[in-house]
Amino acid sequence: MQVTRQETAQQTVVTVRPQEKLATVQHLPYFIGLSAATAGTRGLAMHLVVVPPGGRGEPHVHVGYETGIYILEGRIETRYGPGLAESVINEPGDFVFIPPGVPHQPVNLSATEPARAVIARNDASEADRVVPYDPREAQAS
Repeated sequence: MQVTRQETAQQTVVTVRPQEKLATVQHLPYFIGLSAATAGTRGLAMHLVVVPPGGRGEPHVHVGYETGIYILEGRIETRYGPGLAESVINEPGDFVFIPPGVPHQPVNLSATEPARAVIARNDASEADRVVPYDPREAQAS
């Protein structure tokens, strides 16, 4: 990852150019962009996520922060809610909002093309609070 800082007397502008993907709790390739660790942000994290052809993320919950998603390429089905019983399909140009604590799982609907999205969160250290979710537990209760 290449990080460039351009300073003035009062502020610093930081450019992050991710050069490698990282594995996440969701088991999806993330290209880490802006966060507390990379750019010194205090209330924002912003990354690029790629869902491989036919791929899906592991079901998970974001504890204590909101997530905004902008779909760049591909069609994604997001399964969500208790037991992942609900779903919505999004395509390029769609903005998606996921409130804190809502279980969800992204699924790429194409078997041949990757799906790409920009993810923004209102927590600069959000990666520490991604929790795996077992939809079978919701069905048992």
